[in-house]
Amino acid sequence: MCGILAVLGCSDDSQAKRVRVLELSRRLKHRGPDWSGIYQHGDCYLAHQRLAIIDPASGDQPLYNEDQAIVVTVNGEIYNHEELRKSLPNHKFRTGSDCDVIAHLYEEYGEDFVDMLDGMFSFVLLDTHDNSFVVARDAIGITSLYVGWGLDGSVWISSELKGLNDDCEHFDSFPPGHLYSSKEGGFKRWYNPPWFSEAIPSTPYDPLVLRRAFENAVIKRLMTDVPFGVLLSGGLDSSLVAAITARHLSGTKAAKHWGAQLHSFCVGLDGSPDLKAAKEVADYLGTVHHEFHFTVQDGIDAIEDVIYHIETYDVTTIRASTPMFLMSRKIKSLGVKMVLSGEGSDEVFGGYLYFHKAPNKEEFHRETCRKIKALHQYDCLRANKSTSAWGLEARVPFLDKEFIRVAMDIDPEWKMIKPDQGRIEKWILRRAFDDEEHPYLPKHILYRQKEQFSDGVGYSWIDGLKAHAAQHVTDKMMLNASHIFPHNTPTSKEAYYYRMIFERFFPQNSARLTVPGGASIACSTAKAIEWDSSWSNNLDPSGRAALGVHLSAYDQKLATVGAANLPTKVIDNMPRIMEVTAP
Repeated sequence: MCGILAVLGCSDDSQAKRVRVLELSRRLKHRGPDWSGIYQHGDCYLAHQRLAIIDPASGDQPLYNEDQAIVVTVNGEIYNHEELRKSLPNHKFRTGSDCDVIAHLYEEYGEDFVDMLDGMFSFVLLDTHDNSFVVARDAIGITSLYVGWGLDGSVWISSELKGLNDDCEHFDSFPPGHLYSSKEGGFKRWYNPPWFSEAIPSTPYDPLVLRRAFENAVIKRLMTDVPFGVLLSGGLDSSLVAAITARHLSGTKAAKHWGAQLHSFCVGLDGSPDLKAAKEVADYLGTVHHEFHFTVQDGIDAIEDVIYHIETYDVTTIRASTPMFLMSRKIKSLGVKMVLSGEGSDEVFGGYLYFHKAPNKEEFHRETCRKIKALHQYDCLRANKSTSAWGLEARVPFLDKEFIRVAMDIDPEWKMIKPDQGRIEKWILRRAFDDEEHPYLPKHILYRQKEQFSDGVGYSWIDGLKAHAAQHVTDKMMLNASHIFPHNTPTSKEAYYYRMIFERFFPQNSARLTVPGGASIACSTAKAIEWDSSWSNNLDPSGRAALGVHLSAYDQKLATVGAANLPTKVIDNMPRIMEVTAP
């Protein structure tokens, strides 16, 4: 991940303004420690902090077209850049950067090219012919992006809040799947998949179609010119990412540069469920496994840094971000700059434990749609900023545009959780990779119950956070919470504690409005609480709050599925992919 900052139309082309833009851009240097650049054209400034993943030698930004009239600053990865280059035979590219195609696509297609990009990205494009500009964010919001407006009529764009919050009159999260056009003077949605309307799909479930779609999503993300690895919690999602990566790595250019043995990384408290399961998966796959331990006190000591970098006061996001933040620092210290991670699966397949109570397939599907639309405020924000805090890039194959299209087009009846039929959460994903002839994972890992990351690193982590907050937030303080924090009023001492820290770093009203609110049970939306009347009395984002559903505890064995309940095996007799053309 890189850091981008743009100030557009500020009516000030002075040296003092340039110095101020550089000063604000340095607040994003953690995202891109490898190089920095700035471009000024009149009263428009484009600044960039680079994390070099593709073409480290010549891909510094901003990027240009042939005559340097089109200028681009971008954060992200364009996985289909080689195909796009081939479609532009009359253009000359200055670098080998995957993002170099953006300026040239704009020359050919104007503002309508964004949907051609397959990847994760946020970019600002300045056309110096008329000083117009285009800003766009990827379909789901994997990369973080904010937009602000100055009293002088300027438009500000920044990868993080801290790049613009002190200089804008108002600012907000830039909506995913949208572009902002100065010519049209507003936002336009460029990503319009069928599922966005929440209409109920009817395509029959084909396990091999789903399997191949996800394998393709993982394989395209092995495009890298630097050392990389996988985050491995031992749960279904990260284990599948690791299994597919390990299976196909040997045929990639990355393997030729960095070796064909995959590195995997896990974090947890001593004795946590994740550490045990991850070690078992790593041994099964033959990865070089790195296990990082932290204590509850280590996590508590990092909370202020976490909130500064993550830029939220949402309880579940902070709980999960802290161990990821600590692990990312360790990973970067080993020389690794990119990791694959398993975010997004639970939203696409209804994997959270509260989905057990979905009353019908229509409500099940609508909730998955709501969850995907909100990902940029929760898990995408966590994965992006926890890793970027240390100059590490996270790639998330479950949020691949084509894979989401395939998965969200399946009749949701197949996603419904039906224990009496042996269907646990994410059953269709598990069955797609239940290959008897060439197993991807051990059965009990393939059918391990969902464990939210903040739970899986060790149950005492959340209990420790609550105890720490109780020492710093009194009952008297809670009585006045609605007066001190009238917007998204904290309902627990833990939430109040995080809110105090957030407000110290980001005191503006616009900042607090960027954080979502509302009641939640085990990461549900507020709407899904209606599925079970008892949940309204047990509101907590932890998976353990799904009473009557969650099975795991420290002294219990990992959830398994008996042989009699195993789904019908799925065997793919097609040969494995051994050659990958992407670099």
